[in-house]
Amino acid sequence: MTVGAIAWFALVVQLVISIRLNAERGASVAYGVWMYFAFFTVTTNMLVALTLTVPALAPASRFGRFLARPSSITGATASIVIVALIYVTLLMHLNRQEGWRLLTDVLLHFVVPALTVAYWWLAVPRGSVSWKAAALWGIYLVAYFFYAMARGLATGFYPYYFLNVAQLGIGWVLLNAVGVFAVFFVILAVLLALKASRASAGSPETAA
Repeated sequence: MTVGAIAWFALVVQLVISIRLNAERGASVAYGVWMYFAFFTVTTNMLVALTLTVPALAPASRFGRFLARPSSITGATASIVIVALIYVTLLMHLNRQEGWRLLTDVLLHFVVPALTVAYWWLAVPRGSVSWKAAALWGIYLVAYFFYAMARGLATGFYPYYFLNVAQLGIGWVLLNAVGVFAVFFVILAVLLALKASRASAGSPETAA
C-alpha cells in the first residue's frame, strides 16, 4: 500500500501540474486532463498504483484478484522498469525541472520504479509466473503504441520524439517501437530468471 500511495500522490500532483500548465497557455481543464493521459509514464504509474492498491482495498473483487496474480505484478513491474530505462537513456537530458515538477519527475521515473521492483521481489513467490502469463502483458505496450499513434494522427501531438511519425516517418517509429518491445521481453526474462523455482534452477535442495 505504501508504494501505491506514493504513486497515487505523484499522479495527482502531476495531474494538477498538467492542468495548470495548459491553463497558462489558454487551454481548458479538460485539455489539461487529455494531455495528462498522453504519456506512457502516467498510464504505467497508474497501472502500478492500481496493482498495488486494488488487491488491498478490494481483495475479493475480480479486478483485485486479477491484479494480485504474480503474473500481473510481474507485468506491471516490467512495464514500470521500461519507464525508468526510457527516461534515463532517452529523455532525462531533455528535462530541466524544478519545484513540484522536479518532485513528480523523480517520483514517477525513479522512486516508484525502484520501490515496485522491491515489492515484486517480496510479493512474487519463486516459480509462480509462467512465460505465457507474463508475456501477455506485452499487450499493454502494444495497446499504448496504437493509442499514442491514434492521438498523434488525430491531433499532431506525439508524447515522445521517438514516436513522432511526422518527423521520423512510420518506418523509424515502428523500429523504435519494436526496440522498446524487445527490451520489455528482456526485462521479463530477467525477472522470471530471478524468480525461477529452485527445481528449474537445479539446486541441490531439489535433488534430494
